[in-house]
Amino acid sequence: MRPLLAFTGSRGDAQPGILLARALRERGHYVTLALAPNLVSFAHDHGIAAVPFGCDTADLLVAQRTDRRFTSHDPRARLRALFDLQRRGVPEQLHDLRALAPGHDLVVAGMAGEEVAESVARAHGLPFAAVHFFPIQPNTAVPVAPVRWADRLPGFVHRWGWSVLARARAAALAPVLPAGAPPARAATASSVAPAEGRATARIQAYDPRLFPGVRQQMPGPFTGFLTDVDGFLAGATRSAGHEPALTSTGTGDLKSWLAAGTAPIYVGFGSMDVGDPVTFVAMVREVCARRGRRLLLASGWASIAAGFEETVAIVGQVDHARVLPRCVAAVHHGGAGTTAAALRAGVPQVICSVQADQPYWGQALQRLGLAATIPAKKLTAERLDALLDQVSRPDVIGRAASWAAGFTTDGVERAADAVEALLGSPDAPELLHSAGRQL
Repeated sequence: MRPLLAFTGSRGDAQPGILLARALRERGHYVTLALAPNLVSFAHDHGIAAVPFGCDTADLLVAQRTDRRFTSHDPRARLRALFDLQRRGVPEQLHDLRALAPGHDLVVAGMAGEEVAESVARAHGLPFAAVHFFPIQPNTAVPVAPVRWADRLPGFVHRWGWSVLARARAAALAPVLPAGAPPARAATASSVAPAEGRATARIQAYDPRLFPGVRQQMPGPFTGFLTDVDGFLAGATRSAGHEPALTSTGTGDLKSWLAAGTAPIYVGFGSMDVGDPVTFVAMVREVCARRGRRLLLASGWASIAAGFEETVAIVGQVDHARVLPRCVAAVHHGGAGTTAAALRAGVPQVICSVQADQPYWGQALQRLGLAATIPAKKLTAERLDALLDQVSRPDVIGRAASWAAGFTTDGVERAADAVEALLGSPDAPELLHSAGRQL
């Protein structure tokens, strides 16, 4: 099998693609992994060859942050800015994937760039699979608005709302996609939808228990989260027999710092913008000091200097699987990967959402009593302190530990099963239903 994997977006979008590429290569397949140009070196540093496609996604995040239309009082200006953002980089992605596709027999993509990848697969008559990190297709189970009051709306309103969002995205992309490109997020009926004789699938790469009722409505297969089980992406390429580092950047020894004191509060916002780094660090320092807790801050893409003090450790990235179980709480942006890592660790969460699916994760976990949530732009020291009080209650701690006990860790292998089952079989629907040993 020669699959083309196309995963653009932030590091959180790329990591599942890297893990899936690794799993498929270990099964003997000849995989081409295409990533945003700024993330190719990240894959290479971990021994996974990748090629660039599309635009630098760090530049796209900067463009979004600096576009004043997003803060305009005119809703039409905000809508135009959103449509422009949806289209940004699409022509470059199309050009690069069209050049890469010949010689492959299957295309797999993440949620970012899904429509582009499917249009290329369609043009070449190739099967296509999209990996969904969140239930984005129309359904009645997930409130369409990530706010508490939306829980009281009837299910048909949510399905209608998700359909409207799908049509709006299609309208935004229509000027830059080939004519006749399929509406990638509209299907809801079955696991596999034949398209001009091609098999297509939407792999649901999350835990459906977080969204009660979604499994009965959403096309599968359901694989669970695509988690980095063995810390493969925690540090740079490692020699055989060597344990991965707890941190990939920074000075000093995080393992020793963790062992030298009480369990810290973890704070990490991945590739998201935290505003003024100096103000942000001062705020989380103040809150942790007020609570008598040490602070472990993973700076991600923010310009925050690394360093170790007695009560504060600042590093670049951490191995969530090994570090989060040693923390009392995780304060983060609500990306699917970090959310999954905290669920697996059994640690209560404060989700400070910035964009995209992040507020939905915050509301979903708050609904289940596993987290508290707030938009990052509303975060203050007083509000963070109050939210940490909420998730420090014994009932929240107990629920988080209970959820961790049932967390499945073979999502990457399940997804690899589904990709293999999709290709070239007349019984693809049945194979896909059984792929990955039902979650």
